[in-house]
Amino acid sequence: MAQKLSSTPARELDKFIEDNLLPDTRFCDEVRAAMDIMCKFLKEKCFRDASHDVSISKVVKGGSLGKGNNLNGRSDAELVVFVNNLSSFEDHLKRWAEFIQEIKKQLRKLQRENTIQLEFIIKSEQWPNSLAHNFRLRSPDLDQEMECDVLLACDVLGDVSTKKKPDAQIYIDLISKCKSLGLEGEFSTCFTELQHNFLKDRPDKLMNLIRLVKHWYQLCEEKLGKPLPPQYALELLTVYAWERGSGAPDFNTAQGFRTVLELVTKYRQLRIYWTVYYDFEDQYISKYLHRQLRRARPVILDPADPTRNVAGGHSVGWWLLADEAATWLKYSCFSNCDKSIVCSWNVQVKVRVPNHQVKIRVPYHQVDENWTCVLL
Repeated sequence: MAQKLSSTPARELDKFIEDNLLPDTRFCDEVRAAMDIMCKFLKEKCFRDASHDVSISKVVKGGSLGKGNNLNGRSDAELVVFVNNLSSFEDHLKRWAEFIQEIKKQLRKLQRENTIQLEFIIKSEQWPNSLAHNFRLRSPDLDQEMECDVLLACDVLGDVSTKKKPDAQIYIDLISKCKSLGLEGEFSTCFTELQHNFLKDRPDKLMNLIRLVKHWYQLCEEKLGKPLPPQYALELLTVYAWERGSGAPDFNTAQGFRTVLELVTKYRQLRIYWTVYYDFEDQYISKYLHRQLRRARPVILDPADPTRNVAGGHSVGWWLLADEAATWLKYSCFSNCDKSIVCSWNVQVKVRVPNHQVKIRVPYHQVDENWTCVLL
């Protein structure tokens, strides 16, 4: 498949995506139906006995299936179980293993009921104390299967359907707890719905570009056989490239693909963030964001969780991925009909960070008014 993509002319990339990467709609519908049954079952059965003092507020479909950019034959899905009646992030963390064991028990019961049309395969537990539960859904008729994870989250957001920006106090509590526990990014599943909303209603062609970049990433993964940066970092990098380079529902796919790969080669300079759900308005959050954005690059902050740098801590992986990207930029998939090279979009590697302003009160006998010190 690597040779097939690399030798595809730039003008035919859209057809390559259509022929090879778009998921089987019938299989996706069957998986969604199966997961709807699981969601209902878990909400009705989990934590119903008297020994539990919590309940499930909602179960959200996540992963590439939930975000709508799943690949043919290489899809993944998540069921994020939101637990309420917990007093804090810390309490949630302490009881995580207990909750996962309860969910495992209930899913085994569901498996015995045979109410799911697809093959429902619960994977053997190599790590009994894992903080996630894994299973597989398979269609023998279509020769398709999907890997699925069950994850837990504390329901800190409540109903997000009517709110674009969560209350700043939610992020203040998150940042404070992550700093005190040294667990930055560990509660990102709590913001799954915002991560989905970030991609919701994006143009179909952008979702297809994300599919193409994910396919390229997986080819690199197969070839290199070493840990690479999270795939989610490449998804966000693709969104950023499109936002800053095009922003149009229709665009040249080869240009978008080239732009993303060029950004990968410049990973040591990347500083990317969004202010859709959190921003610099609150002083505490602003101070934390400035600290995050001064970290060693690459920095790509999760648009829903400021404590999670999805690009951090993978220096060797980025180096390997950048080397592959530099090689791929010479391939036919970036050549026009006249053999000229496809131009990339003009996209900056850094998002500007606003000045960090700290208001300092000065005694009136020194100066007769308040003044502002700007830390650059």
